[in-house]
Amino acid sequence: MTAIWILAAAFIIDWIIGDPRWIPHPVIGMGKAIKKVENAIRARVTRPLGLKRAGILLPVIVAGGSLLLTWLVLWGLHQVHPWLAWAVEALLIATTIAVKGLKDAGKEVLGHLRRGDLPEARKSLGMIVGRDTAHLDEPEIVRGTVETVAENIVDAVVSPLFYAIIGGAPLAMAYRAVNTLDSMVGYKNDKYLQLGWASARLDDIANFIPARITAGILVLSAWLLRLDAARAWRTVRRDARRHPSPNSGFPESAVAGALGIRLGGENVYHGVASFRAYMGEALRPMEARDITMTIRLLILVSVIFILLGIAVLWAAGGSLWTS
Repeated sequence: MTAIWILAAAFIIDWIIGDPRWIPHPVIGMGKAIKKVENAIRARVTRPLGLKRAGILLPVIVAGGSLLLTWLVLWGLHQVHPWLAWAVEALLIATTIAVKGLKDAGKEVLGHLRRGDLPEARKSLGMIVGRDTAHLDEPEIVRGTVETVAENIVDAVVSPLFYAIIGGAPLAMAYRAVNTLDSMVGYKNDKYLQLGWASARLDDIANFIPARITAGILVLSAWLLRLDAARAWRTVRRDARRHPSPNSGFPESAVAGALGIRLGGENVYHGVASFRAYMGEALRPMEARDITMTIRLLILVSVIFILLGIAVLWAAGGSLWTS
């Protein structure tokens, strides 16, 4: 039953302390490794076809290296004492999930809105989204916050836990490396179109199943919170695939349907307007309490999924990935 205790401990650690800034985070190391590998590739390869082929090396080296390094560290600690390895594994898994961080980010924006401080609300939103926020009004600030909290239920909670359930800290860290790669090089612009394509595609593949699981649990959570679960399900079936991402539309459309609001629309990135397909129906204007309800959905989805993970490990004898 060791794996169950490790998974539960990791979830509790994140729930209580999140990611304190004074503790070095593995993602920082991943980011530095990605930049070094990218620079090494660019120093040797300049042609588009060569960059496209070399792009495969990024996830192989960074994600594969993260998996191998984590496994080696845990194996070494296990030789010292199993409990030491288990404690470190719980800590490592905790760094791959961000329930507290995502909840706190949403609450920070919400707090500014409730105080009527739009400049600070825009600034806080700008810390968690890529779009320009300097001139957003309150409904658009709410939309941006709801969208990013909903989307990141997959990236920051369900996906890392999904891979931790299957393969412990090594696979969870490999997933976090893939997700970090996508956030750093997975852009469809002149600089990264060739070099980042494999990283972006792998991130899409890695989140494919977790995104759909998340949508299902969001519908269940909407029902438990007495929101409109039936409309959430209809909205997922109708709108999820309209999103430019093959995965992000699933949690966003589920939340839009549950709350009876419309997400999507025009966003501005570095001064350039970009239209994102609508999700849901604008049955009423968006307001600050929609952030509150989205955070409640985040929390409930997180609790339900960790309980499902524990149940899976229990059914597997509690030793799916521990020896």
